[in-house]
Amino acid sequence: MAVNLSAPARLLPVAGAAWAVGEAAIKKPGRNDMAVLKLADTATVAGVFTQNAFAAAPVRVAQRHLAAGPVRALVINSGNANAGTGRRGEADALACCKSVADSLALGLEQVLPFSTGVIGQHLPVERMQACIAGLDAGLDPDHWLDAAQAIMTTDTVAKGASRSVDIGDGATVTLTGIAKGSGMIRPDMATMLAFIATDAAIDAEALDTALRTAMTHSFNAISVDGDTSTNDACIACATGAGAELAPSAPGWGAFIDALTDLARELAQAIVRDGEGATRFITLDISGARDEAEARAVAFTVAHSPLVKTACFAGDPNWGRILAAVGRAPVADFAIDHVAIALDAVAIVADGEPRDDYMESDAAAVMAQSEYTIAIDLGRGEASARIWTSDLSYEYVRINAEYRS
Repeated sequence: MAVNLSAPARLLPVAGAAWAVGEAAIKKPGRNDMAVLKLADTATVAGVFTQNAFAAAPVRVAQRHLAAGPVRALVINSGNANAGTGRRGEADALACCKSVADSLALGLEQVLPFSTGVIGQHLPVERMQACIAGLDAGLDPDHWLDAAQAIMTTDTVAKGASRSVDIGDGATVTLTGIAKGSGMIRPDMATMLAFIATDAAIDAEALDTALRTAMTHSFNAISVDGDTSTNDACIACATGAGAELAPSAPGWGAFIDALTDLARELAQAIVRDGEGATRFITLDISGARDEAEARAVAFTVAHSPLVKTACFAGDPNWGRILAAVGRAPVADFAIDHVAIALDAVAIVADGEPRDDYMESDAAAVMAQSEYTIAIDLGRGEASARIWTSDLSYEYVRINAEYRS
């Protein structure tokens, strides 16, 4: 059984944003593994990055360049994370930025670098520079899907989504985003890599606020295996080619909703494509004192190997869920009001098994490829929702053979 997921047939072009892709044979020959995004001169850019102390060299360079602004191009490679590579790693990332800058007549600091793949290996910089040198001729606003494919590592399908949003007075803005990620997913900010663009004209501060608002209920609400990558980054670009938008504008709320919905679709696609995943599981936590408490319980359950392997087996061993809830970092936690259910099958009420619980009913739910684990803590009004996957034999195989 596999979770239902397919690549998008086509993604909407965004005026002021053009992609080009190419092959540098970074890990293996025969596939595109580099992508460059060229942005209009009117663009603003915002980003969020991994909180991992071993943040990769491209992350550190991208953070510096983003702070210096303005950003006019992104360069992304798959097959090599350029992480744990020290001073040489930063020099290599800068060399790739310089190649893009020279090709597109930009300043060095106007280019942001991103990498994904194996940690601890140096980039094949000369092959990458040779690839970059010819990419400017291939820039096209309709190459979003090509870019989504080029940034894949263990992903089984390319991940992308688009939205067209009515912001009032007859004006419409377009949003398109791509993401990659399948394993090493428990973002501390975003996911492994995600890039979203809109043709709206939004100032940098407002764009940053919009991105961080969208993150909370999308990329920051997923987990495949509890591992936070060294390379996580999510970038939002507003090209300025379309209608102006500001937080005070009537259409701002519609834009935020669309951005969040798009980011959520991409984030959920990562979970559905989790390495070896056969189940897509929604964790709904209610009755918490605050959202942070609800999220703490959700991620404790999501990260439990025993819960995840029971989900893979379709085994309604609900004691594993109960035990995970009980060890969540919740202060003064009394279990007397806790309730647990699988979809509509109620299992625990007031901290005790229900007399009418039938294991066969729970087994039928867990045999599905998608279902919800609902947990009511019975101690407040706050709630949280996150998405996770099971842990299968295939996950172990993929990661055991990752460097093969």
